[in-house]
Amino acid sequence: MENKFVAYFSRISPLSKEEGEAIAESMQTRKFKKGDFLIKEGQFSNKTYFILDGCVREYILTDGEEKTTNFFTEEQWAISLNSFNPQNVAKHNWICVEDTLVVEGDEQQGQALFKRFPRFETISRTIMEAAFAEQKEALTSYYTDSPEERYLKLMKSRPGLFQRIPQYHLASYIGVKPESLSRIRKRLATE
Repeated sequence: MENKFVAYFSRISPLSKEEGEAIAESMQTRKFKKGDFLIKEGQFSNKTYFILDGCVREYILTDGEEKTTNFFTEEQWAISLNSFNPQNVAKHNWICVEDTLVVEGDEQQGQALFKRFPRFETISRTIMEAAFAEQKEALTSYYTDSPEERYLKLMKSRPGLFQRIPQYHLASYIGVKPESLSRIRKRLATE
């Protein structure tokens, strides 16, 4: 599992042996069971999670109803940016859809690595920019695309989710009720 984490960073920027070893040494893996929360609405957390194996669903509660806003799977970061400020708490929930193995980090670990290897700040910024771009694209799609278009984009970009996520969570993510998602799937199957 350690090599998977180091390999991820190596794809962003080639690492020296010393840099790879430092990343591997800083790793703190943690296992969560299906149904476990990484964070709940109202909690403060300065943790970041890199998903090694498994799936985490992000949702918010609106009028007592869960609205799925994201899924984090292998080689994705789950970062609660508003929680880094001690005056803010999470406005979302992260729950494991499957047994999940993560690398858990925090600001102190990151700063120690940045101090030892200053170029890690650039790598970190590259990771954050990619995460922001992904979130921005998903948000724009939610406002500009029809549910059917969002479904098709999800099928194209993340086909593996359809075997891992219950239909009602997928429906919530694309912004429809499960019955509407069934109709969309039937309509596309006949085309």
